[in-house]
Amino acid sequence: MADRVATLDSSQADRLPAYSKGLFEAKARSKLTFEAIAKELGRGEVAVAALFYGQAQASPEDIEKLSNLLGISKEALEASMGGFPDRGHSGPMPPVEPLVYRLYEIVQNYGYAFKAIMNEKFGDGIMSAIAFSSKVDKEVDSDGVTWVNITLRGKWLPYSRF
Repeated sequence: MADRVATLDSSQADRLPAYSKGLFEAKARSKLTFEAIAKELGRGEVAVAALFYGQAQASPEDIEKLSNLLGISKEALEASMGGFPDRGHSGPMPPVEPLVYRLYEIVQNYGYAFKAIMNEKFGDGIMSAIAFSSKVDKEVDSDGVTWVNITLRGKWLPYSRF
C-alpha cells in the first residue's frame, strides 16, 4: 500500500489552478501520500488534499513547508497559492467520477434524513462547511471486509431570529 500515491487525473487539470499540476508532479516524484505531507504540515490530510485541488487557502507556513518538502520554489508557491481560492470548480456537477458520484449520491439519498435528524437534535440551523474538519479512516472488520469511515465535523450554526 505504501506505493499508492494519488496523482492528478489529466481530465481534471484544466479545471484546477495552474499550481495544482506542479504540486501533484512533485508529490508523485517524491512518492509522498497526503497523509505524509499532512504530518509535515501539521494539518489534516483532507485539508492538505484540498490545498492541492485549489479548494483551500494555503497559509504562509503551508507554503514554506510545501516548498521545502516538495522542492518547489517558495516564491513560485507564494505567487500562485497566496491568494483566495476559487472553490467549486474541480469537477462537473453532477460528478462523473464514480467515487465522487457515490458521495454525491449519499447526499441525494440521505441528505434530507441527515437534515431532519440534525434539526431534531440541534434546532433550526445548518452545519458549517467553513468551521469544518473532515477525516478518512480505514477499518477492517472481523470478517476481513474493508470499510471506509468518513467523519464530517462542522460547527452548528443556528438561524438568527430578526
